[in-house]
Amino acid sequence: MRIFWLYFRVGVMNELQYRVNFFIQLLQALIALGVGLAGLALVFQHTTSLDGWSETELLAVVGVYTIMGGLINMAIQPNMQRLMNEVQDGTLDYALTKPADSQLIISVREVRIWQVVDIITGAVVLGVAVAQLGATIGVWEALAFAAALLMGGLLIYSFWIIATTGAFWVVRMDNILELFQGIYQSGRWPVTIYPEWLQVGLTFLIPVAFAVTVPAEALTGRLTWQTLALAGALTVALLGFARWFWRRGLRRYSGASA
Repeated sequence: MRIFWLYFRVGVMNELQYRVNFFIQLLQALIALGVGLAGLALVFQHTTSLDGWSETELLAVVGVYTIMGGLINMAIQPNMQRLMNEVQDGTLDYALTKPADSQLIISVREVRIWQVVDIITGAVVLGVAVAQLGATIGVWEALAFAAALLMGGLLIYSFWIIATTGAFWVVRMDNILELFQGIYQSGRWPVTIYPEWLQVGLTFLIPVAFAVTVPAEALTGRLTWQTLALAGALTVALLGFARWFWRRGLRRYSGASA
């Protein structure tokens, strides 16, 4: 936590040098939210539910999608992008020679603080949805939502670290960013509306379902303890595999000083 807090402070100070970025990010967040809500309104002009999801429940999905997207763009993606560049340039030595765990260092070095705008925007949308859902949300739903959101974030992190570690074998991994962003767009809607083959891919290959749909299911009373247990087991397994894969990848690294 001390190392994370140190890098967080440095990241905030760096970002505060360019405060106009806040207004740019705010504009981008509002445009993205407007497009998402417009699409939602368009769908419900022709139907009263989408695969059993009401408009308010899908609003909760949009809120979770926006929050998770903000977290990814604020802390996960920047660090993984920097890691890919350093593996390509042979400058990862600066991180590996520090007296701390290398995976921890490469996971917390970059913080894009203005992405918090997305998190706040998503929280507002989610708050509106929760207020409209009202009495259907109890203590169990709230705790399940918090647990599912945490595990979803860890699963996305694990996916990113595994994919980025591939740069030790295949140096040019730049397209992974565009690939992930394109696939993550599918999280605007519950994965249950997609064909079965795509549901499997969005659940176990790229865990969009666990990152967005499962937390939204917790708030809408759809989440079962079996699904939550599966999310927990998958989170532990993927974190463990990511750790092992990272250590294996490091053996392939040849830096500028190697």
